[in-house]
Amino acid sequence: MYVPREIEPLIKRASSQFPAIALTGARQSGKTTLVKKIFPDFTYVTFDDPLQQERAIEDPNLFLDSLGDHLILDEIQHVPDLMPHLKIRIDQNRNKRGRFILTGSQQFNLIRNLSESLAGRIVLLELQPFSTGEKRIIPTKRILTTTEMFIDNCIRGTYPELTVYPDIESELWYGSYLQTYLERDIRTIYDIGSLRDFRRLMQVLAGRNAQVLNMSTLAKSVGIAVSTVKKWISILEASNIIYLLQPYHNNFGKRITKAPKLYFLDCGLVCYLTGLKDPDHIIKGPMAGSLFESLCVQESLKVFFNCGRQPKLFYLRTNNGLEVDLIIETENMTVYPLEIKLTKSPKRSMISNIARFRSVFAKLKIKQGRLLCLCDEQMPLTPNDSVEPCDIYLDWLRKTIGD
Repeated sequence: MYVPREIEPLIKRASSQFPAIALTGARQSGKTTLVKKIFPDFTYVTFDDPLQQERAIEDPNLFLDSLGDHLILDEIQHVPDLMPHLKIRIDQNRNKRGRFILTGSQQFNLIRNLSESLAGRIVLLELQPFSTGEKRIIPTKRILTTTEMFIDNCIRGTYPELTVYPDIESELWYGSYLQTYLERDIRTIYDIGSLRDFRRLMQVLAGRNAQVLNMSTLAKSVGIAVSTVKKWISILEASNIIYLLQPYHNNFGKRITKAPKLYFLDCGLVCYLTGLKDPDHIIKGPMAGSLFESLCVQESLKVFFNCGRQPKLFYLRTNNGLEVDLIIETENMTVYPLEIKLTKSPKRSMISNIARFRSVFAKLKIKQGRLLCLCDEQMPLTPNDSVEPCDIYLDWLRKTIGD
């Protein structure tokens, strides 16, 4: 079963404007399926195949000559030396668009190599696992309420295979996914030392999902050096496993928390790592609020990535107790504050920090505030603020970012 992806129109537009496209994203996010669907006539090669790697490394020109034009080169990060040869072929006919489609799971390494070799010749895009909007159009799934969608994202996650095939056991799938990630990506590409400690760090991070990052505390919890924690978090970020939400910066910078907040990009992986399986525990347990906050941040990020925009998302925490869960800044410096609460009974008091934010940062161009919660209908809370379910908020964000 193929599920249309929200990023498809962007990829098609980009292929008509650039000689090459690079699509990054976590393993199993659907990159290969997507590009094969959009470009069915392209020759497909995966560098997960050691034989193809060897051929491309030993004689890159012969390798490319044997394939012709219009190629999908999957997991391109395994053959970085191929990039200069692609550059030469592109430069031989700069007016020819949509020739090479590159995919990769290691974001930082891939982007660095592409930026150095193919600057001005390639557009870099990022594919996340299914959004809630994409999950809603799967024919076998009924329309879920906001609460049901939240629980489904925690138990089944957002990776396409688990979403499309309900007969696959999520615990077995995540176990296999994590082992593949550790063995094929981490052990092969990075010299990290102990895989056991690396996995332990992932479990500790999952328990602190949606919290401000404290490297020293993490190092003590796992029994490793702070420098090792920094390195491993960079690897997790490069692999699209986690996202670091930066604090909002402005003239009051000295009073604001400097450390980022850490979010996993899939709630299902958080629940697997922390052993959460029961829907009642997910909705009522001690991690319920952080999981819902994580879901809202994940879905916001997907809107930006699917529109080809760099996320301008932040959080605010000052040393005098002012906190705003999520701040969206548009290109014209307009600011939209959001509070995220796991509740079906929204109250005006839940957005008191948004009112304080307007007062303290009066010089900013602050627009409508929003309270995201488990309600299924939009309603006003004040003349300037509203309560919104996640899907209505995301529709607004798509339009705002698209404009």
